Amino acid sequence: MEFLLNSEQEMLKQSVRDFATNVLGPGVVDRDEKEYYDPNTFKGMADLGLTGIPFEEKWGGAGMDMVAYAVAVEELSRIDPSAGDTLSTHVSLGSFPIKMFGTDEQKKKYLIPLATGERQGAFALTESNAGSDALGMTTKAVPDGEEWILNGRKIFITNGGVADTYIVFARTGDKDLKSKAFSAFIVEKGTPGFSFGKFEKKMGLRGTQNCDLIFEDCRLPKENLLGQIGQGFKIAMQTLDGGRIGIAAQAVGIAQGAYEAALEYAKTRIQFGKPLVKQQAIAFKLADMALDIESARLLTHRAAWKKGEGLPFSVDAAMAKVKASETAMWV
Repeated sequence: MEFLLNSEQEMLKQSVRDFATNVLGPGVVDRDEKEYYDPNTFKGMADLGLTGIPFEEKWGGAGMDMVAYAVAVEELSRIDPSAGDTLSTHVSLGSFPIKMFGTDEQKKKYLIPLATGERQGAFALTESNAGSDALGMTTKAVPDGEEWILNGRKIFITNGGVADTYIVFARTGDKDLKSKAFSAFIVEKGTPGFSFGKFEKKMGLRGTQNCDLIFEDCRLPKENLLGQIGQGFKIAMQTLDGGRIGIAAQAVGIAQGAYEAALEYAKTRIQFGKPLVKQQAIAFKLADMALDIESARLLTHRAAWKKGEGLPFSVDAAMAKVKASETAMWV
């Protein structure tokens, strides 16, 4: 693993920083206060090529690596955490399952427009009684000739209502099959029987949209099954492993933005005849912030690099997520 960003990654970092500062920054507080999702945010990310950073060019992506992806999410989140959340959900959760488990036909039909940003992705696992305990899902898919009939309700789905393509998990077998009782499906916005329910009011990340997904005799063609029957739990767990890298990068960006704001204030606030930054107690606190942020960033980049290299990364991603999220809260 390289500890310094290469020239391509540095160029990406600067371009995303400019976009976040100049385009997203001026309206970020207003969007958060009004709980407004601006579709131009996603369009701007697509125009920069961010929506397909880690995917091969043949699938519409930028052909860059996972570290570059983490850098992009961090830089967005440094200014607008909701934008980082939107991109992380789209790439890690809404697109990667198709990259990892989709057929070539599914990749051509769904992954390419997701990677180019023509379409936006989302991931639907959570239910009222199933989140951390994914085996508690009650949403059900039943085969009917050349179709699947989907019934159930998902809650708190990020990008819900604005995304075009949803990775949806449903029970397809009896409970005695345990983790093999679930399958994954690709569901497109506008499919008959698929609608949106309650939109959540949140304490944070209010520039993203979370809502319920409702399936009432929603008919899907057989070819919308992702992976194999009974493989849904595996798809979900592997997807969430990668998703933790995006969450960690987002948290690093939030911490970095907060640290920079604190540092700037400490430089300009005068107390006892000198700036706060010259007060040793404050300087120590700022130093601890910088230390924790850099530690979280290195853990995140290591997890991203290992995933990109095809190495086991689950523990690394979990460590990065914990360290980065705790750092963001503390800073």
